[in-house]
Amino acid sequence: MTATESDPAASPPETPLLRVVTGDPTDEELAALVAVVSALAGAARPPAGPPRRPEWSARHRLVRGVHRHGPGAWRASAR
Repeated sequence: MTATESDPAASPPETPLLRVVTGDPTDEELAALVAVVSALAGAARPPAGPPRRPEWSARHRLVRGVHRHGPGAWRASAR
């Protein structure tokens, strides 16, 4: 057995991660593309912690204030 056969990490992947459809990119261009794609893949992770609930569905918004009755109450309710 050679080192390549015994170490699965040393063997190349079965399917390529990227495929060049048109053009003839240089090694530097391919390296830059791989760096950008791997950075974007790392940034796509969801944030840690529980998700925040939207404020519009908060329970405290369902409770309304007390409306007083009496002279000027109708006008005061619009404030």
